[in-house]
Amino acid sequence: MSVVKSTLPEADLKVVGEALQGALVDLVDLSLVAKQVHWNVVGPRFRSVHLQLDEVVTTARLHSDSVAERASALGVNPDGRSASVARSTAIREVPSGWIKDVDAVRILVDALGVVVGRMRERIEATADPDPVTQDIIIGLTADLEKHAWMFQAESE
Repeated sequence: MSVVKSTLPEADLKVVGEALQGALVDLVDLSLVAKQVHWNVVGPRFRSVHLQLDEVVTTARLHSDSVAERASALGVNPDGRSASVARSTAIREVPSGWIKDVDAVRILVDALGVVVGRMRERIEATADPDPVTQDIIIGLTADLEKHAWMFQAESE
């Protein structure tokens, strides 16, 4: 049951809904991964990496809310439950324990690369069915690419 009715045709709504749900999963997991690494990073570059990780968390959380609200506005139920995120994520699991700063940077380079790649697929998928959703995904991808650049510049 949906009390919110979309103006999009059903076929377009299916494509857009899947793109938004996938983006939500990626953003929620990215925020969790970055926070886990943030709590466990150690090493000579601790402070700079620690602070940079929080910037990723802030970006991911901000955009996850925009994505979820766009889905709701279209009559698609956003699902950010932990089980849904765990089932659908493409980001590799973070190892337990302390994480050396160089490994933290590598983990974020990899995670951001995966998420940006999937977001670019969603940009393509939403171009025709819903340019409004595409615009949201373009904006968040630009922010994620900036983080990816900054972490890549930190890598050895």
